[in-house]
Amino acid sequence: MLKTPLQPSAWAAGFCVLLLVCVAVPGSAASRSIPAWKPGTPIVTYWAGPGLTDAFARQLAEGGFNLAWGKAADLDTAARHGLRVMVHDSLLSPKTLDDPAQRDKLDALIARVRPHRAFYSYFLTDEPGAADFPALGRLVAYLRERDPAHLPYINLFPTYASNEQLGTRGDSVTAYRAHLEKYLAEVRPPLVSYDHYQFGVKGDGVQYFLNLALIREASQAAAVPFLNIVQACTWSPSMRVPTTNEVRYLISTTAAYGAQGVSYYVYCHPGHTGGIALPDGTPTPLYHALKIFNREFVAQARELLPLRSLGVYHTSLTEAGCVPPPADAPFRVAQPSASARGFLLGCFGKASQPTHCLVVNLDYQAPAVANLAVAGKLQRFNPRSVKWSRLPNSSLELAPGEGQLVRLAR
Repeated sequence: MLKTPLQPSAWAAGFCVLLLVCVAVPGSAASRSIPAWKPGTPIVTYWAGPGLTDAFARQLAEGGFNLAWGKAADLDTAARHGLRVMVHDSLLSPKTLDDPAQRDKLDALIARVRPHRAFYSYFLTDEPGAADFPALGRLVAYLRERDPAHLPYINLFPTYASNEQLGTRGDSVTAYRAHLEKYLAEVRPPLVSYDHYQFGVKGDGVQYFLNLALIREASQAAAVPFLNIVQACTWSPSMRVPTTNEVRYLISTTAAYGAQGVSYYVYCHPGHTGGIALPDGTPTPLYHALKIFNREFVAQARELLPLRSLGVYHTSLTEAGCVPPPADAPFRVAQPSASARGFLLGCFGKASQPTHCLVVNLDYQAPAVANLAVAGKLQRFNPRSVKWSRLPNSSLELAPGEGQLVRLAR
């Protein structure tokens, strides 16, 4: 985990619909015939929580989480509550492959967890440098050969990592883009995960949207989904505890850039203030807000899953990574926002023409009205009922940090 005075980092995980897994000898033709992992139900997870007891699993499920951290021994507990597990084990290391006895133990672990209905993913490591990529690529290939239906999970550094941490050179954009390119080429992961924390006591960081843009760009080039780990606490006097509206803003912007997963740093961990629960397990106000936000994210991201992210535009912000809408954009805001932060327009479609747009109020302190200018009638998606309905006047009333999904009427 990246540790700096301002912005450390976190582990996170991913989640998908469990694919049919047949029992096969590791590395056999039967194993290779299993369909490769694909995103299904969008990911909602966390880093740093208590052990996976029945009480905690129940709290996760009620909070709209769908992926828990645990060990192989926790799979039955997760299954009782409709959860899946990101399994962590010391055997899930590249060094294991160099020791025949340890490799046999890894094969036994794979054989044990692979057929379990609650098993989702193997956790490999957090924030590797470029020098680690060849060994991790070997481990990912080994797991893919024996169990292609489950995700080997790795989390990456954010843009504010140093050249030494990334293992590449140049300014933030040059070094980070090179880091992503090497990672995708040498490791060949089925999902890209990263973390970025922007809420400081003295103000917001200025690379949040740059990081989202670079991850979106790299993920699209590799044709893999991505997951964003967002800030839910403070761990340093220089960082602040995000409000529930600020966390909603993080979730909404993540969805608008086309992510299929979101994770929170942290659920509950010593030395951290805020989070989703207190040390004794008592839920914080954020937990109760996430009961709604998590389900909204899953519903919206699932609706966007068959589509491709075609463009992400900012009506007012000019930070690095922010792009204004083109003059011929099919989704536009007719009037500027009263807030200097404006709106975010995440455009999606199956071909080159956008048919859907996730409109986000980037002001996380005040509501806003987005008056949309489109050629044709609109429908709005209700993430709670999971239904579309006609939008009478092309006007969206957005809570602080809220995102609403619209589409051109069919």
